[in-house]
Amino acid sequence: MKQLNLTLCAAAIALLGAPAFIPALAAVSADEAKQLGTTLTEFGALKAGNADGTIPAYTGGLTTAPAGFKPDSGFWVDPFKDEKPLFRIDSKNMEKYADKLSEGQKRVLKEDPNYYLEIFPSHRTAAYPEKVLKATVRNATGCKTTHEGIGVDSACRGGLPFPIPKTGLEALWNQILHYQSDTAVTTSASRSWVIDTAGKPTMTAEQSTYTDATWYQPDLPDRDPTMAWRVYSVTKSPARLAGGVTGITDFIDPIQQPRKAWGYTPGQRRIKMSPEFSYDTPVASQGGLTLFDELFVVSGKLDRFDYKLTGKKEMYLPYNQYKGSFDCPTLEMGLQAKHTNPVCDRWELHRVYVVEATLKQGMRHAYSKRVYYLDEDLSAAALYDAFDQNGALYRSIFNGMVQLYDKKLPWAVRTTIYDFNKGQYGYFNDVMVGGHKIEAKPRSERELNAEAIVTRETAR
Repeated sequence: MKQLNLTLCAAAIALLGAPAFIPALAAVSADEAKQLGTTLTEFGALKAGNADGTIPAYTGGLTTAPAGFKPDSGFWVDPFKDEKPLFRIDSKNMEKYADKLSEGQKRVLKEDPNYYLEIFPSHRTAAYPEKVLKATVRNATGCKTTHEGIGVDSACRGGLPFPIPKTGLEALWNQILHYQSDTAVTTSASRSWVIDTAGKPTMTAEQSTYTDATWYQPDLPDRDPTMAWRVYSVTKSPARLAGGVTGITDFIDPIQQPRKAWGYTPGQRRIKMSPEFSYDTPVASQGGLTLFDELFVVSGKLDRFDYKLTGKKEMYLPYNQYKGSFDCPTLEMGLQAKHTNPVCDRWELHRVYVVEATLKQGMRHAYSKRVYYLDEDLSAAALYDAFDQNGALYRSIFNGMVQLYDKKLPWAVRTTIYDFNKGQYGYFNDVMVGGHKIEAKPRSERELNAEAIVTRETAR
């Protein structure tokens, strides 16, 4: 494995025609950083609401559990269940709100007159532990990218890296390294669904998962400080794939340390490296509707596109989606023939960072352009559009968040992806069975190597 990484690293350097070390890009000035905690939140969002009051001021997020919440149950009670929508956007009135909709939202609205977005009062619920906020403020003047934005300095660990992003790459690093707890988040039955052109849903995978945000574990002496995050999953269904295990680890300097991906299949009874789990390779467990570099909206090495931060705007985001995440039975209610059930979705007006990505000359990818709309409060809630080589809309993602209020943890993994070429859509990270669990303490590095995981999780 060490030799494989060295070989890949050498190849990357040769292709770039540049030395391994590239000067870091500068952080913001001390004067700009003074805004954090005053006119800006500690994580860089505007504290004030908007002029017409449809986006509220930030007051610390949601940290109090509502009545009926059962700690460590895996499910979070909806604190806004009694709210009524302010209005509805559908194909008849969408032009009135077009400037606040992604191309994907407009396409789904246009294609089905029965689809709509119910717009609820906005709540800025994202909240973070104090130690994360302190590290984030520190990062404003201390955190730097490396390799012209493709990597991040390990000195930034423990906080959101760029509370005042200046570039598209910095904004995307905020999405990649969004706060995911300082222990781990697990599921016992995370399900992936693909709904075909006839409207038939198929469960393409049911998996137990383990997500370890090593970026937020700077005090653990056994952690590799160059690791960004890692995740592994154990397949339970379909039966022909049951017992299979896959793992992905990303690093903060992907030029020096490329993505480490591996897989185990019971039939072969051995662990194999999987370098193909990257870029525009389709994700098999998600029916091929998602590419590896759009897992969690964006992941992997950011070297094939030029990224431009075009500014901020107001958009309708999938936000505070407690009903859809925990109280909308998937087959019975959640999925419809051409889209998710609008009754299960909650949309709110929030400010977003807008990042446009254009394929670099000479680079190969399924897409020619991408546009990311990333929540200003850095919860990882997002909208995303991807365009094919002819400039036509190819895929769109709606990535919804909930605030895990007892953990001070914004959690955004409820993902719907529309593939307009295939006429299908996918619904991923469905935890209606089992929910999410937050580990009380992180596992040791010894417990998280591939061999230990396979031994523990399978009958090998």
